Amino acid sequence: MKSHQSTSAALLGAGSIGVSFAILFATRGFPVAVFDPDPTAHPRAGADLARRLDQLQAFGQLDEDPDLIIERIRFTTSLPDTVTGAGFVQECAPERAEIKVPLLRDAASLTDGSVPLASSTSAIVPSTLSADLPADVARRVLVGHPGNPPYLLPVIEVVPGPATAPAIVETTMSVYRTAGLRPVPVRREVEGFVFNRLQGALLREAYCLLRDGVATVDDIDEVVRSGLGRRWAFMGPFETSDLNTRGGLASHAEKMGPAYERMGAERGQHDPWTPGLVAEATAQRRKLLDLDDWDARVLWRDEQLLRLRALFD
Repeated sequence: MKSHQSTSAALLGAGSIGVSFAILFATRGFPVAVFDPDPTAHPRAGADLARRLDQLQAFGQLDEDPDLIIERIRFTTSLPDTVTGAGFVQECAPERAEIKVPLLRDAASLTDGSVPLASSTSAIVPSTLSADLPADVARRVLVGHPGNPPYLLPVIEVVPGPATAPAIVETTMSVYRTAGLRPVPVRREVEGFVFNRLQGALLREAYCLLRDGVATVDDIDEVVRSGLGRRWAFMGPFETSDLNTRGGLASHAEKMGPAYERMGAERGQHDPWTPGLVAEATAQRRKLLDLDDWDARVLWRDEQLLRLRALFD
């Protein structure tokens, strides 16, 4: 396993996300230091780390012995010891700006000006994190919001703030790719970013369906795990709709758009799929898939579903 000695990772927080990032980076050969000011957190984090690595090994997902991976990871109560010389900082503190901001400020004072300061926050926008920071620190702050756990879910949202330097964004994207992640650039900061806004939309409707007596909790989960979720395991909502109707996304919007608009209005939401919006979505999809290749892609979709059925059923 190649060791990325020039890109050691400093993780600020030894909770679940911190441990998960430690596994992610260490399995890719990065030296990792994990900071937590509470020394009692370290034994728990160490036990969690060992358990997760054992699980990965049991499923044949490790290229080397777990002990070798653990050797790359050290826990410390000293922030200077953690971040000095680090090439990348990932803040994994609790979801409170009053905890995160001082950590980012202190980490900035101990690292080179080219080192990104990425926060794992699930919803706090980077401009909030950097609002009270000096300009030379704010330019280094951005959000790197992972799927949980990041060593199993490769997507990570990269969210710069208005003050974030483009070079910091580029470095962050490169580090994440080297660690085996698939970074998704979020082009405008919004609370919850993309991941939790999509998740939140489904959760809001799920709660409404439960409240209105339409279905039980388990029945709603069954629709997702045996229906929507199987397709979403390898496709997103736009490709799903594109392949659901011959003629692609434009045809789907023409047929289903009015019904979705009525469903949205029922929940007090007025966000119709306007002709211009549909045209933009369609243009982007056609760059990804020419309609001449639509039938072949539908066959590909069905092959993936067959593979999933063989795995789960």
